Amino acid sequence: MGLLALCARDSSWAQDLPEAPSSLIAHAIPRTFPVPDASAVGLFDGTASSSVTDLGVEEEVAGDQAQTGAETPATDSTSKEKQKQPVTRDTGTQPHRILGLMPNYRTVSAGVVPPPPGFKQSFGIATHQALDYSTFIFLGFTTASAYWEDSHPSLDTYHGGNAVFYAYLWRGFLDKTDQTYQSAWILPTLLHEDTRYYAMGHGSKWKRLGYAMSRIAIARTYSGHWTPNLAGLGGKAGAQAVSTFYYPPTSENFSVLATKFGYSCARDVGFTVFREFYPDMAIHFLHRNP
Repeated sequence: MGLLALCARDSSWAQDLPEAPSSLIAHAIPRTFPVPDASAVGLFDGTASSSVTDLGVEEEVAGDQAQTGAETPATDSTSKEKQKQPVTRDTGTQPHRILGLMPNYRTVSAGVVPPPPGFKQSFGIATHQALDYSTFIFLGFTTASAYWEDSHPSLDTYHGGNAVFYAYLWRGFLDKTDQTYQSAWILPTLLHEDTRYYAMGHGSKWKRLGYAMSRIAIARTYSGHWTPNLAGLGGKAGAQAVSTFYYPPTSENFSVLATKFGYSCARDVGFTVFREFYPDMAIHFLHRNP
């Protein structure tokens, strides 16, 4: 009885209890863990962000930046190493002019097989060689040397005293021009010989030296076979024969003609050797392309 009376007296707290356990949980949560409004955090309006996703993106960007920063010095060093590497040049390449002055039209670069020159091309090559401005510079030096050495004493008596410089100059011009046209145009066309110099460009220096010196006596046919250089040597001999018409008779005996022929051959040998090795000298000593 006493217990019933106690329950009846305190029955007011029971009226406050929820009708179901779920309602009890609903009433208990707000008092313990406040539930935020869904619209406040943007779960359904597309504005929500994930801290995990953002952290992953930030880590990926940072990793890319770190990787880029690590690769940049390597790229720079690689480009510097490429710049330091020497440029490979072909020593067989022949220029049209040596040192920008001397004509080199009758030289073929190593490994190049051009078509036969023919009548028209041979005439053009001979004209370029004979009338080039550098030819007149070279003519001035050779004429001055012959004049000072009094190479043709008969010209003195022929002119009634000491020969003037011009007497040597115009004869020297005819000598060189006549020889060039005979050895580079007329005889090569008639004999079907290619008297251009085909540079070797590679191999031992002694082999290249011997090859260059031998070209004074060896040429190529239009079909590409080796043949005696009849056109080159014949042009030199023919030029000496023609010179007998404009030199005094006493200065054009056989010994004088033979000496001039020998000098002409020696000049050609020296210039041919120079043409062979000029690309090497340009690269290794002048530090530039031929």
